[in-house]
Amino acid sequence: MMQIICSPTKYIQGHGEIRKLGDYCLQLGATRAYAIIDPYIFSVYKKEITYSFEMNEMPLVMCEFKGECSRNQVNEIVAALGLKDTEVIIGIGGGKTLDTAKAVSHMSNLPVVIVPTVASTDAPCSALSVLYTDEGDFDCYLPLKRNPDLVIVDVDIIAKAPARLLVAGMGDALSTFYEAKACRESGAITHAGGTSTIAALSLARACLDTLLAEGETALKDVKQGITSPAVEHIIEANIYLSGIGFESGGLAAAHAIHNGLTLHEECRNTLHGEKVAFATIVQLVLEKAPYEEIDQVIGFCKKIGLPVTLNDLGITSKDIDPLMMVAEASCSEDSPIWNMPFEVQAVDVLEAILAADARGQ
Repeated sequence: MMQIICSPTKYIQGHGEIRKLGDYCLQLGATRAYAIIDPYIFSVYKKEITYSFEMNEMPLVMCEFKGECSRNQVNEIVAALGLKDTEVIIGIGGGKTLDTAKAVSHMSNLPVVIVPTVASTDAPCSALSVLYTDEGDFDCYLPLKRNPDLVIVDVDIIAKAPARLLVAGMGDALSTFYEAKACRESGAITHAGGTSTIAALSLARACLDTLLAEGETALKDVKQGITSPAVEHIIEANIYLSGIGFESGGLAAAHAIHNGLTLHEECRNTLHGEKVAFATIVQLVLEKAPYEEIDQVIGFCKKIGLPVTLNDLGITSKDIDPLMMVAEASCSEDSPIWNMPFEVQAVDVLEAILAADARGQ
């Protein structure tokens, strides 16, 4: 089996980058753009977004993202596109806005520029969109034709986002190495289309090392309004290192269990990365990882405010049936849990969830 690693054509991280979007589109050879923008970002940064388009006299159609990153949403936007009047799709906002822009790009066969305004997930760099139902339940992974043509990261905007979002991004990134390691051991096929590479596993390891070394400092700095090197490093870890690490390194139990947790009514208000963080602990329990390793992850989560118990996720009911539903959904036919280097049954997942909860307590 061949080994494959993939990444966006270009990743740019710096200060004030949102004022250069028109310039970057021109570098792609595009002269007319269609932007899908998070409503809050649209209201606060509209002037900065349009600045370089106006300077270059470049037409820009702006669409506010509303609802879910669902099949219906994507199809509606594609239908509304004037394909002869659009040469590049731009996604500006959080994970679901970006995944929608990538899916629209895929369906319309146009290049895409991705502009994350939070570092809450590793979605920006991947050739993958996570689709949900209109009600917010996990639907499926949509493989895309290619990775984004450009990923533009404006550190100034991300540093001003709520600290909880940066923490959630660290939760999502926390799973990257452990899942990539499991896939490496099992020889699993990754989203890139082949087995893992040395480079992918190395980036995943660098992601974990950066989180453990600088995550707590970055959180303190963001809360104080300081854009420090630690903040910049965590942004890169959350978006780029985790993005390449998960796509070319592979997903395993942590994201499978996350997908199951999306069905649990009591953690509807828990962010993606928060669920992934707890699910990472569950994966380590499944693997029978050394206590020291599990405790290191739990200790890190506690320091920065990530969930380590069911109660932290918002699950206060003692009813086992909803947790069994989570475990069964984690082991569905196309679940990444089958990338684990050993066989996993739903009852194993349930026991690991309960054991992880007890360990966290």
